Amino acid sequence: MANPNPLDGAQEIQELLVSYAKQETVEPLKQLGRYLGYGLAGSLLVFMGAFFVGLGVLRLTQTVDTFSGSSWASTLPYVITIAVLVLFVALIMLTLTRAKKKIR
Repeated sequence: MANPNPLDGAQEIQELLVSYAKQETVEPLKQLGRYLGYGLAGSLLVFMGAFFVGLGVLRLTQTVDTFSGSSWASTLPYVITIAVLVLFVALIMLTLTRAKKKIR
């Protein structure tokens, strides 16, 4: 019978620990990075969409002649734009709340 070498056992334990550490730390961090990247890209696209919707609504309401004549007519397009953007944010929050309930 051959005597087992203690260095072989130590190398096996080291390889086992390294592979376990990679499995439990590196892989989840890669997944988290991917998840975070998609989240940041999505939020940037939503922000750009809201910006352009707000800009479009503002320009549309500024070109309508219905608001001319009153003393506060110059502020009405801004009020309408803010109201539309608040509705846009409320719609997003409603969608996120429903998605959370589906996950649970």
